[in-house]
Amino acid sequence: MNRAAVIRGIGAWVPPRIVTNDELAQELDTSDEWIRSRTGISQRHIADPDTATSDLAVEAGGRALKSASASSVDCVIVATSTPDRPCPATAPLVASRLGLGTAAAFDVGAVCTGFLYSLAVGAGLIAAGTVESVLVLGADTFSTLLDPGDRSTRAVFGDGAGGVVLAAGTPDEPGALGHFDLASDGVGSELITVPSGGSRDPMRTGSAGAADPYFRMEGKAVFRNAVERMAASALRVAEARGWSVRAVDLLVAHQANLRIMHAVADQMRLPRERCAVNVDHVGNTAAASIPLALVDAMDDGTLRPEHRVVLTAFGGGLTWGSCALRWPDLVPG
Repeated sequence: MNRAAVIRGIGAWVPPRIVTNDELAQELDTSDEWIRSRTGISQRHIADPDTATSDLAVEAGGRALKSASASSVDCVIVATSTPDRPCPATAPLVASRLGLGTAAAFDVGAVCTGFLYSLAVGAGLIAAGTVESVLVLGADTFSTLLDPGDRSTRAVFGDGAGGVVLAAGTPDEPGALGHFDLASDGVGSELITVPSGGSRDPMRTGSAGAADPYFRMEGKAVFRNAVERMAASALRVAEARGWSVRAVDLLVAHQANLRIMHAVADQMRLPRERCAVNVDHVGNTAAASIPLALVDAMDDGTLRPEHRVVLTAFGGGLTWGSCALRWPDLVPG
C-alpha cells in the first residue's frame, strides 16, 4: 500500500518544420487573424512525409530516459491515434529502437486523453508490483489524418511527442501519481472521428462508396463537452487530493485551443494565468500535448518543483480524465 508510481524523467520533441498561419493562408481560405482569434495558435510543427509516429516517439523517449538517467525500463506505453501501421502496435518498435530489449510494450488509443490514460495504466502496473519502471509516451502525427482542404482542422493540429519515465516510489514524494479520474461516453463517438479505415468502414482498393479517411470534428459540440468534462474532472482530482482551487499552482490542460483552456479555468474559478499554454507555437498535438506543455512550462519557469499541478484532458471516444500531483525536481531531456 506504500508503493506508488513517481515521475523520474521527462522529455519531448517536435519535428523541425514550422508551418505558420500565413503559410496556411496561401493554401486555404483563412488568415492569421482568423486562426489566432479562434484558436490562439500562430504556428505548428509538421512532420516530413518520411517521418512516422515512431520516429517522434523515439526522439522524445530518448530524452525522457536521459532526464531520468535510465538505460532501461520494464514497460513502454505509447498513446497514439496515428500508429505507424494499423497492425502491429507502434510501442514494440519504439522499445526496440531505444535499446530496451524485450520490455513489455503496447499502444493505448484514447485520442487526446491518451497520455493521461497511459499514465494511469503505467501507475497501476507499478502499484501492483508487475513492473518497476515504465516509459509513457504520447506521440501523434495528426497532419497525416487532415483533409488538405479543411481549414478548421489544418489550422489547429500539429505533430509532436512527449513522455515521462515512471518508477516505483512512495506516495508522499514529489512526482508521485495518484487521484486519477478517468471517464468516457461512447454516445458522442461521432463528434471526433476518422470515419473510414477501420473494420466499420474499411479502406479497400476499388471499393464502392464514399470512403472518408480524414479526421472530422463537430467543433461546437466538442467545445462544450471539453470545457464541462475537463473542468469537472480537474476539480474532482484536486478535491481528492485535499486542495482548494486556490491551492492549485498550475493547470496543465490538453492544448486543444486557447479558448477552451481559458473556459476550463473560468469554470473552475482558477485565474487564467495559472494555465500552462504552449498551443500558440505547437498547436494541438493530440496525445503529445500534455507532456509537451509540461516541458515548455519547466523551460520558461512557469512550472517549478513542489508546485501543485493538475493535469486534465479531453478527446475522442469521447474520453476525458485528470490527475493531481506535486511536481518533482527534474531536468528535461
